Amino acid sequence: MKLTRKMVLSRAKASELDSVRKLNCWGSRLTDISICREMPSLEVITLSVNGVSTLEPMRQCQQLSELYLRKNCIPSLAELFYLKDLPRLRVLWLAENPCCGPDPHLYRMTVLRNLPGLQKLDNQAVTEEELSRALVEGDEITTAPAREDTESRQPGVPFTLSSVDPSAETERDSLGFSAETSSIQEPLGMRLPSRDQPSFPREAPSSLRSRNNVLTAILLLLRELDAEGLEVIHQTVSSQLQALHRRELQEDTE
Repeated sequence: MKLTRKMVLSRAKASELDSVRKLNCWGSRLTDISICREMPSLEVITLSVNGVSTLEPMRQCQQLSELYLRKNCIPSLAELFYLKDLPRLRVLWLAENPCCGPDPHLYRMTVLRNLPGLQKLDNQAVTEEELSRALVEGDEITTAPAREDTESRQPGVPFTLSSVDPSAETERDSLGFSAETSSIQEPLGMRLPSRDQPSFPREAPSSLRSRNNVLTAILLLLRELDAEGLEVIHQTVSSQLQALHRRELQEDTE
């Protein structure tokens, strides 16, 4: 799916692309983000859980400070070439992409060698010691990735919440909630079923599984929202609950 002008303006509540500063596209099945070239004022963008395979459009976002790309299809660390000239980039979340490879240490050292201005990588603070070690232990990226590695790359399988996590990921409970989801149960005041005590049989109806997949997406999304975004969610939920209550009252009177 392509990120379009209409989608951007709607989500950012903006009238023009060049005025967009924050954009959240978590889990939107996106494979094409070329429109980012037209957003020079962009400061924070969330693209986690999509199918993005190249970072080239981001090179035009000179004001970018935070980039969230967890669980995408970035094929190679050579894509970091497109981020090297972003002077304000301080936060990058690139974990769970193919480019991370089998060696976590080499991956982290390579990212920090090429992006020494980062203050946080994959939700972990960057230390001065790491930056010094990265100069020796990381690989330097000096050229853009070959064309066939990006534009000609196949987009991959269609996005589903059940197919996002690789099969080698740590075990998940019967609801499909990962450890990342469970870490936000307490702040939200929610108690989700444990692995030992599932709330429904293993052969649960597809509708129930679908509902729980949606719940998973919402819980994960809340972690990446700022105060403004959370307030929008709060107002929307309150409005929908009021509407639902009115419908129930109307049905009772009928």
